Order: sequence, then C-alpha cells, then structure tokens
Amino acid sequence: MGIQLSKGQRIDLTKTNPGLTKAIIGLGWDVNHFDSGANFDLDASAFLADQNGKVINDLDFVFYNNLEDPSGSVSHTGDNRTGAGDGDDEQILVEFSKVPSHIHKIGITVTIHDADLRNQNFGQVSNAFVRVVNEETNEELVRYDLGEDFSIETAIVVCELYRHNGDWKFNAIGSGFSGGLAALCRNYGLEV
Repeated sequence: MGIQLSKGQRIDLTKTNPGLTKAIIGLGWDVNHFDSGANFDLDASAFLADQNGKVINDLDFVFYNNLEDPSGSVSHTGDNRTGAGDGDDEQILVEFSKVPSHIHKIGITVTIHDADLRNQNFGQVSNAFVRVVNEETNEELVRYDLGEDFSIETAIVVCELYRHNGDWKFNAIGSGFSGGLAALCRNYGLEV
C-alpha cells in the first residue's frame, strides 16, 4: 500500500521513485443509497495547464469526449457510467517523459454529469479516493482519501501533479466547486 496523504499534503513522485515513467491515476467512489430517480455518472478529467495554471489549448483538456492530449502523454481509459464495483472507477494514464515542456501542472478532477438537472451533489458520494500506481510494477505509490467534507459541490479538483525542479510531485487538493464541469473549465482558463 502506498503513502496515505491528507488534504493539502504534497509528495514527490519521480525523485523518490526513479523508475516511475508511467503512472495510473486511479479514481474511485461510492454513491450513498437513496433514490434520486436518476443514476449517478461521475466523470474524471485531466486539465494540462501551463505555469499560470491555465489550459492554453482545448485539446489539453482530457475527458470522456477527448480521451488523449495531442502529445499522447495523458490519456483517459474511458467513461464508467455507473461506478459500480470495487477498485478504480475511472483511470487516467500519465507518461511523464512525453508531457510537453509548457505543461507544468495536470489537474485531476471529478464531476457529476448533469448534477443540477438530476439534483445530485458530492454530499451524496462517499469513499472517494485517488491513487497513483506505477504502471510497470502495479505498485500503489500514493493514496488520498477525500473524506466526507462535501455537501452541495458538483465538481472537485481531486489532486494536481506538478513539475518542480525537473521532477513531478503530487498535491492532495480536495477542493470542491458548484457549477459542475463548466466551473472547473473556467477555473483552468477554458471558455465554456
């Protein structure tokens, strides 16, 4: 089992794991039992941002309708529309050596699809986590459990991977937004 982090903690990824070239960013969650009349569809996304924290090319936003950035460094394994079962519900793959030099930060987020229309929010979600796994060895390096701190939020910046002195680090963010995917896009400088 990897190192367990709390909100706000940062840890080095590539310096202390020199063989780490490809990482699986696994995200998982459970939906609390209740009847809202609609299924929950949570979606993971990655925002590839510059040194100012802004995405400068729409194609650097990786999600279920754009499964890979132009460099091939970040890819989404596909949309899981139910979140049923144990383990990772969705995964984003990162190949550190391919990340373009102008990308300084990769924001990993989760949103609830059509949350306002379905009257859903992260207060109805439990056991949410993110983990970083070395793709070659399948070893879990880092895990961050988000806890139950959310109520009305419909989007979360779960964590960020960022460059620091040539190495990649992990920052446990856990910051919630109302306004779903559109709010996250604006946060990272994309027009909706």
